[in-house]
Amino acid sequence: MYSCGPTVYWYQHIGNLRTYIFVDILKRVLLYNGYEVTHVMNITDVGHLTSDADTGEDKIELAAKREGKSAKEIAEYYTKVFMEDLKKLNILPPTIWCKASEHIKEQIELIKKIEEKGFTYRTSDGIYFDTSKLEDYGKLARLKKKGLLPGKRVPMKEKRNPTDFALWKFSEKPGIRQQEWESPWGIGYPGWHIECSAMSSKYLGEQFDIHTGGEDHIHIHHTNEIAQSEVAFGKKPWVRYWLHARFLTFKGEKISKSKGGLYTLSELEQMGFHPLAYRYFVLSAHYRKLLDFSIEKLKETQEAYLKIKSLIFEIATKEKSEKINKKYLKEFERFINDDLNTPKALQILWKLVRDKKAKGKLATIKEMDKVFGLNLIPETKIPEDVKRLVEKREILRNEKKFDEADKIREELKRMGYIIEDTREGPKIKKIE
Repeated sequence: MYSCGPTVYWYQHIGNLRTYIFVDILKRVLLYNGYEVTHVMNITDVGHLTSDADTGEDKIELAAKREGKSAKEIAEYYTKVFMEDLKKLNILPPTIWCKASEHIKEQIELIKKIEEKGFTYRTSDGIYFDTSKLEDYGKLARLKKKGLLPGKRVPMKEKRNPTDFALWKFSEKPGIRQQEWESPWGIGYPGWHIECSAMSSKYLGEQFDIHTGGEDHIHIHHTNEIAQSEVAFGKKPWVRYWLHARFLTFKGEKISKSKGGLYTLSELEQMGFHPLAYRYFVLSAHYRKLLDFSIEKLKETQEAYLKIKSLIFEIATKEKSEKINKKYLKEFERFINDDLNTPKALQILWKLVRDKKAKGKLATIKEMDKVFGLNLIPETKIPEDVKRLVEKREILRNEKKFDEADKIREELKRMGYIIEDTREGPKIKKIE
């Protein structure tokens, strides 16, 4: 399985992260069903221009100018932040990480193969793929080439066809760019699309099972990957299954800087949200449906997440059975294997938790969480330092020093514990 990774010139927003949660669920379901999964994810650290029409500046180079850093420093910093976000969201890391800048040789070799097949031409700014020579170009997106006319949306310059795309771009003035390489065609850098084809084929072969990404990749990036790869390798289909996650929206429109709703995971944390509450929010909708985001909806989701964690904690303190509830697990498996229907699977989880007569709850929840990845099984043993803080809080409450008691509650929350005040006294529960 190959997944299109981030272009590491800025922070990944929560819309981007929805796609990676979807990829994680897909992988977890495959692993749950006993498949061995080789998962490759790329890091785009060169070649992704500000326009998908092969114009504009390289996003990494532009970020380097903006922040007064080297391209390498920019890429390394935002890659690190991205990987930290994946860890917070409990997303399993890929088998192989691969950086575009470390696979220039493979990209040049792939362009040579395409050139040998007669599908390239040269312009003053690069080597281009001639889409007019490929009868089924655009099949993934059901693209009608005849309907595309040159204009503002598709700048032509020296391109022969509106859908043609760059395989290799020439440096305007060699030595100005931070990232450029020698090639048979001149000093320059790879086009964005060739990177994924070269890296996926290096690690997964000339034909493989699954390719994932966001829905915005379908019409250009993935369409161009298919064209160049099937020409180079002669394999049809190059990829057997394409899976795409729908957009996260805000007030019904794709989230963006201009529209609003464009938060990073760290910003949500600063607002008091747990990363796994956002993961739960994403799982509450099918990956092939638009998901409308708001802070109010996330608050409701976090309450639901903490509630089910609380109920499972109660189960964990009472139930010792290691037996699986086959009835509930079968229902759960039916939904996750029906195109990753996580909303229905979550309903089964809630049904099990609330079923007073059901047995084998804890062991069954543990199996379900192999897919959900929500850290549902709590630690029932409470650390001594946490107990001491709870005792201190009780003393402060008895002395009616409620402000100080509330500060301890917040401190415990940061440590991963919540307190529920009951008639029998305070109950401590681990958040994750």
